[in-house]
Amino acid sequence: MQVTETLSQGLKREYSIILSADDLGRRLDGQLAEMKEKVRLNGFRPGKVPVAHLKRVYGRSIMADVMQEAINEANKQIVDENGLRLAQEPKVELPADQASIQAALEARGDLSYKVALEVLPKFEIGSFEDLTLERPITEVSEADVATAIDRLADSRRAYTTRAEDAKAAIGDRLTIDFVGTIDGEAFEGGSSKDIKMVLGSNTFIPGFEEKLVGALAGEKRTIQATFPEAYINRKLAGKEATLDVEVKAVEAPDAFAIDDEFAKSLGFEGLDKLKEMARANIADDYAKASRAKLKRRLLDALDARYSFELPQGLVDQEFASIWRQVEAEQKASGRGFADENTTEEAARADYRRIAERRVRLGLLLAEAGAKAEVKISDEELTNALVARARAYPGQEKQVWEFYRKNPQAMAELRAPIYEEKVVDHILGLAKVSDLPVGREELLRQDEEEGAPAADPLAS
Repeated sequence: MQVTETLSQGLKREYSIILSADDLGRRLDGQLAEMKEKVRLNGFRPGKVPVAHLKRVYGRSIMADVMQEAINEANKQIVDENGLRLAQEPKVELPADQASIQAALEARGDLSYKVALEVLPKFEIGSFEDLTLERPITEVSEADVATAIDRLADSRRAYTTRAEDAKAAIGDRLTIDFVGTIDGEAFEGGSSKDIKMVLGSNTFIPGFEEKLVGALAGEKRTIQATFPEAYINRKLAGKEATLDVEVKAVEAPDAFAIDDEFAKSLGFEGLDKLKEMARANIADDYAKASRAKLKRRLLDALDARYSFELPQGLVDQEFASIWRQVEAEQKASGRGFADENTTEEAARADYRRIAERRVRLGLLLAEAGAKAEVKISDEELTNALVARARAYPGQEKQVWEFYRKNPQAMAELRAPIYEEKVVDHILGLAKVSDLPVGREELLRQDEEEGAPAADPLAS
């Protein structure tokens, strides 16, 4: 084998390799010799098929495997001898000349090919002891507990039909039909019948419930309301809708005592135990939101601290994944870049920066984890797999088998566990202080963070 380095620039390496016809021929003969003892052909006794006959029948197909094996071994030798840490699998470029390929397949000529590699960058992670971070925290208040229990009570509350001349008030439950249009055109999901809604619950778009306060049973109203800019259906986001509403019934909430009997109806010993459960659940949700924000601040600090060359193949791969998601969301919503007050060029630049950040942080966390010898135990991985399987009721066995038989799927399951353990390791070294904040601030979505923190008091 002859190896010539043709490029060494930044993280990119390229080599020209020549595998001799003699070496390929010897490899082919070895394969055929092994095959001779196993193959069964009509007209020949076991083990007595001439090698020359095997070569005529199977030579080309076996040589294709031989060539692939020889290429893999050559690439591995290059990596090992040069101490390279690859960012991705090598990219092999075979000769465009089919005559050369044909000659190599028949062991009449050398196989000359090129291989392009991209290596991982070398960088010093140093120490994390000088990192200073603030962890936002919120104590669970009595008002939080009361709100959570009130919502439990509301889900079990009974309602009584109001008198015909009684006007709807906040807290009343209405049964309505509605038909909505935007610019005179009906829209998907814009009409429904016999919908029950509680005034003041804020379950409809802003401005809708308020305009039904004071309505009477049998009354019809035309309401103008605007969908939020962040509405989940991007086709409707920010648009004003006209809704023709018919109020079919108005019901007042019955008195409901939140006491020990109510708690017992939910399976608790009494109201105090119900409050303990509510407090614990809210505290757990606040802790998760606090952890998410602390992790975000850590990643922001690491992203600002470290700068090193990135393997463009990994960046391209991450960007392509992000862009596919963007295109899928646009297709589903019917909205384009102009609807977001941007252009495709600007959006590509923004998402390219996000891809670079993700790759940079991924490489950094991997290096920090390797340096700290962070490991994932079999128990941790099994617990994660059990949790994943339970997410698919009735298909647990199939999910379990899929992951057990699919190394790539297991790697995807392992990755977030490893990341969280490395984050915990770094946070254990950094100087972290608690910063008391309000509930709204704790749960508020950070810029470009993605999904907002879950509100434990939301209905």
